[in-house]
Amino acid sequence: MNLTLLRAHVAAILRDLMRTPSFLIPTVLFPTMFFLIFAMTYAHTGSGAANFLVCSYVGFAMIGVTLFQFGVGVAVERGRPWERYLRALPVSVATRFAARVVVALIFGMASAGLVALTARLLTPVSLDAAQWGMLALFAVIGAIPFVLIGLAIAYWVAPRGALPVTNVLYLLGLFVGGFWMPPQFLPSIAAAISPFTPTRQYGELLWSVAQPHDAFHAGVVLALYAIAFAAIAIVGYRRDERTRYA
Repeated sequence: MNLTLLRAHVAAILRDLMRTPSFLIPTVLFPTMFFLIFAMTYAHTGSGAANFLVCSYVGFAMIGVTLFQFGVGVAVERGRPWERYLRALPVSVATRFAARVVVALIFGMASAGLVALTARLLTPVSLDAAQWGMLALFAVIGAIPFVLIGLAIAYWVAPRGALPVTNVLYLLGLFVGGFWMPPQFLPSIAAAISPFTPTRQYGELLWSVAQPHDAFHAGVVLALYAIAFAAIAIVGYRRDERTRYA
């Protein structure tokens, strides 16, 4: 992969998004707003609850940006003249996808960082410096499959259908994954499905920072999801390319 082309592509996407405050501000603020509205009361029941919630909402922020915003965004961009221009450039699929991953992680970390700062200032969260660093690392690494899931949706679903499809998968994934309530309190059907979902494995990875969860197993499963959805996204990209430019 050509790193010069990758940096140029990342810079172009960032400039495009930074010129759209209506995208930038809600994307960064939305998870923190939800944290303040829905999680503050429970977070003040003790440091254990606060630790669980900050890990969950950091994951919520990363998934929201990587899956929802960029999955829908790429689907909409498929019909833009700029997209047709980019297809004519000598840039590989891997470079374009890698640029999307980098940009999604940058915005995801901005959103998750605001959640973490809010929790640190307003709740009895008790994570030490090493745990905060581990949470940041796990949040970035574990979010990569969700960028690729978003890209798979973008290239396999029609632009008009990308928003509702992504929204349904996003909300159901968070619920079944145990982000809205601890996994042990899920309904029986959701509890049976939960361990096989990428959101649950992402949660396990993040929760391992503050609670006894198997981070290694979660990381391996997320890596397998990343490989699978990268392949699906690439096939979808090639299919779209043949359909539009053959």
